[in-house]
Amino acid sequence: MAKKERYEDLSNRLPDLIGGKGNITFFTHCVTRLRFNLKDQSIVNIKDIEAIDGVIGCQWQNGQLQIIIGQAVGDAYKLICEKAGLREEQAIDENIEPADSKKSKSFKNVFSNILNAISGCLTPAIPVLIGCGMIKVIVLCIQTFGWLQDANPTMQILTIVGDCGFYFLPIIVGANAAKKFGANPGLGMAIGAMLVYPTFVNGVTEGTAFSFLGIPIYGASYTSSIFPVILCVWVMAPIEKFFAKISPDSLRSIIEPLCTLLVMIPLAFCIIAPAGAFLGNYVSSFVIWLYDAVGFLGVALLATFMPFIVMTGMHSAFVPYLLQMFGSVGYEPIFFTSLVISNINQGAAALAVAMKSKIKQVKSTGISCAITAMVGGVTEPAMYGINLKYKTPMWGAMIGSAIAGLFAGLMKVYIYAFAGSSAVFAIPCFISDNSMNVIMICISIVIGIVATFIATFILYKD
Repeated sequence: MAKKERYEDLSNRLPDLIGGKGNITFFTHCVTRLRFNLKDQSIVNIKDIEAIDGVIGCQWQNGQLQIIIGQAVGDAYKLICEKAGLREEQAIDENIEPADSKKSKSFKNVFSNILNAISGCLTPAIPVLIGCGMIKVIVLCIQTFGWLQDANPTMQILTIVGDCGFYFLPIIVGANAAKKFGANPGLGMAIGAMLVYPTFVNGVTEGTAFSFLGIPIYGASYTSSIFPVILCVWVMAPIEKFFAKISPDSLRSIIEPLCTLLVMIPLAFCIIAPAGAFLGNYVSSFVIWLYDAVGFLGVALLATFMPFIVMTGMHSAFVPYLLQMFGSVGYEPIFFTSLVISNINQGAAALAVAMKSKIKQVKSTGISCAITAMVGGVTEPAMYGINLKYKTPMWGAMIGSAIAGLFAGLMKVYIYAFAGSSAVFAIPCFISDNSMNVIMICISIVIGIVATFIATFILYKD
């Protein structure tokens, strides 16, 4: 079945089941889920949505409707946008808030809103980081095996492409942040660009003392950073709207961007961006300290409970931390290792069920779910179709993940590139100058598969 035909029924029925186009304030997607922000949540028909072919699951998370589709979610997303007349990655009305956004100002809701805002700024940038990250893996492999010299023109171009997504990350994030906060994406890109302008970056490196109208500028490097530009664009959005409101129509196209940037220069360079840099550095430093202290336990615990983190959609909250770690220190020690181990073990548990079960349908479902999880890193079919349904396979996966995570933590396994697939295809991302690193993740995976399979095989009964 063609991808378009596969989601034809979904695209035709879903808009009506969530209250129509007019009920949608923001519509986007992540790796496996459609994500809706809605004005009125009470009119959503969850039961009928879950009954649609192609829908794996449906849930509310932080006031957002999340519909689990799987790895082909992008195809479903595009078809829905086409059928319903929605703009891809953009809100229909940027000034309309979700129904529950004004009801509660509790710490929990405020914290969730902050995480949602940051995630919305960063999620569209993930494909760039995955692509550039895998190019960096290729470069590292070429260097490791001595296939080409660093001075080779091909190597130089590959290095440039691999580095550019991270070096110019503030520009990419600036555009996405502007869309999220209702500002002009071009101005968002400009904010990011001025923070990584070569003259400024080189001046900071050389110790040049910059100032603006006599106000000293803090000399920090913002390449590969995320927090400075997000904070800057967040502040810029109401400033731009203010100048848009007071500008004469005939001069708005000039006054609005000019005045916005003039106001943002001292705010960004002297106050906001330095604050964001301090925040990012402290996040990285804290994680490294924590990992050095009890990292092995952290990996074990995170791997054990990762399925529930994925189920609630809270894995997206780790994106700012991941980008900060890759940008500042060049590796990440906890999350991706735990995620890869957990995802593969979800598949191992489903495979154990398939091997032990005498029910033909369970065998078939278990095998297909195992392949999807272990190869593609998409665990929702395995979790909802097998492991959670029969309960004991989930216990088996958690036991295997705990053992494998503990070993990986003790061996200090790091990942060096943003993994596009968090399963077996993520293994190349663990390649580094330390050849034992990739060997240890492979051993960790094998330990997890064996432990999960044995535990599930013992616990599961038809």
